This record gives sequence, C-alpha cells and structure tokens, in this order.
Amino acid sequence: KYTEYQAALQKVPQAGSLPDPELSMGVFLSPMELLSGNQVADLRLMQMFPWFGTLRAAKDEMSLMANVRYEQFRDAKLQVLYEVHSTWIDLYKLRQNIRLSEKNAEILKTIERIALVKFRTAPLGNGFITSPGNQGIASAPSPSTNSSPGMGAMDNGTAGNTAVAANTMPQTGSLGSSSGGASLADLYQIQIELGDLENNVALLQNQQNALVAQFNSYLDRQPESPVSLPDTLIADSLGMSLTAVSDSMLANNPMLDMLEYEQQSLDSRKKMVTRMGYPMIGIGVNYSVINKNEMLSSEMNGKDMIMPMVTLTVPIYRKKYRAMQNEADFQKTATTLNYSASANSLKNEYYLAVQLYKDAHRRIGLYGSQRLLAGKSLDIMIQRFTVSGSGLADILRIRQQTLDYDYKIVEAIADYNKAGAWLKRLMAFQQY
Repeated sequence: KYTEYQAALQKVPQAGSLPDPELSMGVFLSPMELLSGNQVADLRLMQMFPWFGTLRAAKDEMSLMANVRYEQFRDAKLQVLYEVHSTWIDLYKLRQNIRLSEKNAEILKTIERIALVKFRTAPLGNGFITSPGNQGIASAPSPSTNSSPGMGAMDNGTAGNTAVAANTMPQTGSLGSSSGGASLADLYQIQIELGDLENNVALLQNQQNALVAQFNSYLDRQPESPVSLPDTLIADSLGMSLTAVSDSMLANNPMLDMLEYEQQSLDSRKKMVTRMGYPMIGIGVNYSVINKNEMLSSEMNGKDMIMPMVTLTVPIYRKKYRAMQNEADFQKTATTLNYSASANSLKNEYYLAVQLYKDAHRRIGLYGSQRLLAGKSLDIMIQRFTVSGSGLADILRIRQQTLDYDYKIVEAIADYNKAGAWLKRLMAFQQY
C-alpha cells in the first residue's frame, strides 16, 4: 500500500507538465521557386498551453488522490496491527484452554486414584462381587436384589442390599450425587471424562497449529516459527474515556479522511475540466530553408525565412465538457453519501465494541468471584471424599463448574483486550 502511495505521488509532476512540443519538418523533393530563392525545406515548432489554471488544478487533483492512497495505506496498516493483536489474543486463549484442560485431566486422575482406593477397600458386604483373578473389577449386583442399574435402590428387608445402597452412586442428571463409597460406574464415568478431555486437548492443539501459522503469516515468517506468549494476560484498559474514543474516531479514522481527500480532489477535477472547455493557445515558429536562385538579383535571394506563429483551439463541441463537469458533480455527491454511510458504519462498530468492552469488564469481575467460591467448595468436597468416600458426583460437578469459570475468565479477559484493540483500530491508535 505504501508503494502504491509512492506511485501515486509520481502522477503529480505528470499532471502539472505542459504537453510535449510538436516539431514538424517537410522537405521539397523539387525546390519550390519563390521570389526570394528556391525553398527546399520547411520546419515548424509548436508548443500548446492549456488555459490558465488548468495545470494547477490537475496537479491539485493528483496530489489529493495521492493523499487518498496514503490514507488507504494507513488503514491497511491499522488493520494489520489489529489482526496481529487479535490473533495473538486468540492464540493466548487457546493455549490457556489447553493448559486448563491438562490441569483438569490431572485433577480427574487424582480423583480416579482416590476412587479406586475406596472401591478396592470397600467391604465385601457392599453388594459387589470380586473375582479372585481380577480384584480391580466388580461384577453387577445379583438379579435377586432390588437395585436397578445406575441406582442404588434400597431393600428394607436385607442388610446386603442396604450396603449396596450405601456404596453405589445414584445418577441424578448426568452424574447424580453419591451416598456411599465409590462404585465401578463412578470409575467408568471418570475415565469417560478423561477420554473426552484428551480428545479436546488434541483438537485444541490442532487449532493452535493453524493459529500459529496464521499469526506468522501476518509477520511474513515461517509457519512453524515459535510465538511468545505470557503465562497470564492482564486486562488492558484503554486509558481514556469512551467519549474521547468516539471523538478521536471521527477525527482520525483514515477511511473518513480518505473520503474527504476524494471530495477535495473532485473539486479540483471540476475546475480542471471547466478550464479544459476554454481555448488552448499554441505558440510556435516556422522556419523555411531557401537556397539562392542564380536567376534572381534580389537582396532577399537565398535568405531563410522565420515566421512566428500563434494557434488557438476552438472548443465548440460543448456537450463533452458539460458531461465531464456533471460527472465530477455526481462523483462528489456519491463521495459525500459514502462519507455519511462510512461515518454511520463506524458509529455502529463503535457501539458494538463498547458493548463487548463493558460486557467483558463485567464478566471478569463476576467470574473471578464465582471461581473463588467454586474453588473453595471443591476443596471442601475433596477433603470430605478423602475421609468418607462420599460425594464423588458432587466433586465431579463442582470440578467441572470450576473449570468452566477458569475458561470463562480467560475468555472474558481475551474479549476485553480484543474489544480494546477494536476501539483502538476505530480511533486509528497505532501504538500497540
């Protein structure tokens, strides 16, 4: 874009230059006899001059169009800065999701080990039958009991069935709440969630590779080049009021500046085409080469002739000039309407960015406090489960809730910073 701007600057001297002079030359194959000798050749040099002010208006038009190119370059630079910033934030959010998923997997493995210990140390009267060859796997309860699959139903008539109810986790929703020791279904549920987490981590890693390649493409680097990211992303405030952002947006946005320069260039163009409808003046000289005629005794015999010349164009076909003026007027009207439409579009983007900015700021505070409470609840539930072996389903539920809040905090901070980058993009703020 900057090279295109430099190319547009080269049109300024082109538009402000005079037309090339015309040189015409004619040679007589047979000398023409004149009273002053024999004319053998005729040379003519002519320079045309547009009407006064035409070249200046043409230079102004090209200079303002070059400014249009410069604003396009500035807008492209701001867009690249925003895309680099936004992609970098997305990459940070993705890596944090991978880290949280791996951390969650470690928590699940810890819970799995505790549940496995509780399951293996459960008394024989709890309704599970272990085979001598494989003590880590329990068979299903006897069909004669009143327990149903997935629920520890109680039989008031037998103590064995009471033990089954005390050591089997009932299912409420997807997990339910436990009322006794860990069951084989609990272990299966944990392993299912571990498998889902591993699949999610693999999916996120594939997305990370694509996002790293995209980020490096903005910087014109190799797709596999490493990208440095912080361990913690701090919420970056704008450092100014939103009203100041709105005022700066309308004053400094390159798209609006580009349309303003385009309007000014069309004013200069109308001046130029108006003056093009006036006559052009040509100033030149005619030089006739004359040889001596031996038959003449005149003092002018053999003297070359020099004749100054003036030409004038007669622009009588006015239709095309009026059409060029009308064209400039229509283009200026279209540019004025485009300016209004662009300003309205920027205002819409501004309100969307402000909405995202304020919403993300609110969510950061909310999810932070919610995450603190969920973390305390999870610690209490893990301690209770370690002592009594009950509440595994509640642990899994609260653990998932804690993980969700961790995800939401990362996402809220990322949205907050992206909204700030968006507002900086709108107000043409170039210092990242």
